[in-house]
Amino acid sequence: LVNYLLIKPLLNPANYLTLCFAIPFSVTGIHPAYGLGGAFRFVLIVIFLIWFNTLFASFLKRKFGSSITGIASFLLIVAGLAALEYFNIYSLFALSQQVFGFLIENPIGWIIVLVFSGAAFLLNKGFFAQNYYPENFDRKTIRKQAETQNFTFMERFGKIGEIISLEMKLVLRHKRTKNVLYTAVLFLLYGLLFYPSDMYKENDAMLMFVAIFVTGIGMILFGQWIINWEGSYFDFLMTRDIDTQSYIKANYFLLLSLSIISFILTTPYFLFGRDILINHSVAFLYNAGVNIHVYLFGATFNTKRLELSKGSAMNMQGVSYKNFIIMIPLLVVPMGLIGIFSLFSAKHIALIILAVLGLAGIVFWKQLLEITEKQFLRRKYALCEGFRKK
Repeated sequence: LVNYLLIKPLLNPANYLTLCFAIPFSVTGIHPAYGLGGAFRFVLIVIFLIWFNTLFASFLKRKFGSSITGIASFLLIVAGLAALEYFNIYSLFALSQQVFGFLIENPIGWIIVLVFSGAAFLLNKGFFAQNYYPENFDRKTIRKQAETQNFTFMERFGKIGEIISLEMKLVLRHKRTKNVLYTAVLFLLYGLLFYPSDMYKENDAMLMFVAIFVTGIGMILFGQWIINWEGSYFDFLMTRDIDTQSYIKANYFLLLSLSIISFILTTPYFLFGRDILINHSVAFLYNAGVNIHVYLFGATFNTKRLELSKGSAMNMQGVSYKNFIIMIPLLVVPMGLIGIFSLFSAKHIALIILAVLGLAGIVFWKQLLEITEKQFLRRKYALCEGFRKK
């Protein structure tokens, strides 16, 4: 049974789509330099690399699953390797050329890759042997539940703390919300695509877009689902002893916490200069004072229930045109404001306007939440009806 589970993915034709590129390249690129034998060895090496990647990826997934530690370690390794390449400390591209050159030239090169594939197979088999017994499944379930039930410290903040604790458990217990959490961590590196490049240094609107995106990535990704991710049990939630004010405040503080965490994690971008520091500070104020309230108010119009048990990759379930409309005040308005004032060399005025709007939203947060609370009460029954539909 274990052998079947391990070999079955290797028979998936989708894994071998790479050969559509590898075989023509072996004819046009490898054959002229290394001859027919080299071209044949190259194709074998690619096949065995596919086996190795499939088996090793399966092992990592079984070993670490969706744990924060595994994702964080992967991101750190990728970021470290990218930094080595970017700062010309060590070229991985040159190393890969040398490795592939050696494997193709050496008559037993393909055997080396086959050995690595066999090692990956044995790693998986050993993992199955150690862990896949019924009693181990029970221990894993108990441990997983314990990991997501340690937010009792939030209860000291009263009803609002209890609701936030439930929201945090919801995030960590469901596949889709966990995937979004890992996506948010990955998007924290989004600024590295823009800030080091000279191409965008004069594009103030784009730099503001990046600043708002990375400093509010947690709030942006989770904010679009802030009410409809509870659609499966929304009727039950409405029957509980939870007043609307506490419910709205809990969601507000949850999004605010995500904004603060995102801002803190993006402070290393300040090394790119004073302009980035100013952009990020203004973007944080705008996210905390404007965008959060826009999300909370707009969430009352989204009546599509979100299925949390499904993954988020290529999954548009629960997403409607309303999710895209709400992006206008979130991203388009500040970009447009910065772009227009930059045409007149008055970018600083746009920054002041955005900062003042953000500060006003932070200072008058209670009054703004009262508006959202009244809107929620008007839309509550429409939300209940919409969430009942599958």
